Amino acid sequence: MADWEIRPAVASDVEAVAELRAVVLRADLERLGRYDDRRVRQRLRDGFDPAHTWVIEVGGTFAGCVALRPAGDAHWLEHFYLAPRHQGGGIGSGVLRELLERCDRGGVPVRLNVLQGSAARRLYERHGFTVETEDPVDVFMVRGTSRPAGPR
Repeated sequence: MADWEIRPAVASDVEAVAELRAVVLRADLERLGRYDDRRVRQRLRDGFDPAHTWVIEVGGTFAGCVALRPAGDAHWLEHFYLAPRHQGGGIGSGVLRELLERCDRGGVPVRLNVLQGSAARRLYERHGFTVETEDPVDVFMVRGTSRPAGPR
């Protein structure tokens, strides 16, 4: 696994994150007939909150991001994107495990949604997420605090 770290996001990270979102989600959104080049970036810009977002860096260079937003009795895992060249090497699992351990210490369940057919669903299932509901586009998943933080 590559050497990675996470740092708090700042407002100026928004464009790099919006561009990465467009790259990472394109194939799944096109498969679902929902890709719009402008909208995919604007939705990120509209919901970007640096206070709950971290930037993932590999070798000191931007490689991805993840947000963990408090909402009621749970946290929402959002905007979890990793540049394609860094996928499959354990970075995503490492980042996810670190965030889930924080939530476990606080006794906070975690929710997320993933696009239907996305390979990311397998990552979430390996880390203890289960399906709550789904529709033709999204799968909504939850992980309670009694679950392990995922594979070591």
